[in-house]
Amino acid sequence: MALAAFTGAPPTQDQEPAVRRKSGIALVLLLPGVLYLILFFLTPLVSLIITSFQAPVVDGDIGQYQTAFQWQNYADSLSEYWPQILRSFVYAIIATAAALLISYPLAYFIGVTMRGRPLVQNLLMTLVIAPFFISFLLRTLAWKAILSDDGWIASSLKAVSILPPDAHITGTPFSVIFGLTYNFIPFMCLPLYATLERLDTRLLEAGQDLYASPWTTFRRVTIPLSLPGIVSGTLLTFIPAAGDYINASQDFLGAADTSMMGNVIESNFLVLQNYPTAASMSVILMAVILVIVGAYVRRSGTEELL
Repeated sequence: MALAAFTGAPPTQDQEPAVRRKSGIALVLLLPGVLYLILFFLTPLVSLIITSFQAPVVDGDIGQYQTAFQWQNYADSLSEYWPQILRSFVYAIIATAAALLISYPLAYFIGVTMRGRPLVQNLLMTLVIAPFFISFLLRTLAWKAILSDDGWIASSLKAVSILPPDAHITGTPFSVIFGLTYNFIPFMCLPLYATLERLDTRLLEAGQDLYASPWTTFRRVTIPLSLPGIVSGTLLTFIPAAGDYINASQDFLGAADTSMMGNVIESNFLVLQNYPTAASMSVILMAVILVIVGAYVRRSGTEELL
């Protein structure tokens, strides 16, 4: 049997019942996960797509729609909300890049420089994930208070004439991107740390022995070896940032002219009760993210992450 398995030969008649039994056990073990995905992922997705094609009921009340195949919902959403669509991905890309620039040195310091000091590493990693102990909403509200016109940051900048007296920090693209970057930095830092913590420092020493400069060693050795962590961190940051609606909300760090796709979807679902438009915007968001992520992962050569 071992020889047949090693050589790839087909199972004999005596082996076939055991193979079928193992296949049956595997199917039973997979069944709970498959049912979970069907119930909580596939079913809502199909319902969302069906809703995106619905049409208003003739002479019906607000929020009443009937099953149809109205492609115009997508055309109307794109033509009416293209600024929010573009803004969402621009903000998400900038916030992802900023989070990477902040998180990479931090993860390198914790995972490589502090290697051999587990107490310090654990303390620093605890500080990185500490924001998770507080509600996302509370953290954003705290920054709204800090960046408000009465806060010490705006007051100090106005006192030294860096900001004009009538300028605002909240309600600007800067505050929204800042909020996205701050809230999603742990999602960037943790995969980077997990990759850099396993980095073989002997390779860095070999680069130095071959008379490579620190920058060349970093560019030619460290970055390629940490690429899986970079790709994972950017995906974990970009995807939720593109669909975020808290930071860009007028009740938090945003304003009417900084709204993103998440705000449009929330407004159409909960306020306007325009369910087809909200559903079509959700499908557009998912489709664009899938295209961008697929192209990015293929370009980076890390298809095994998908």
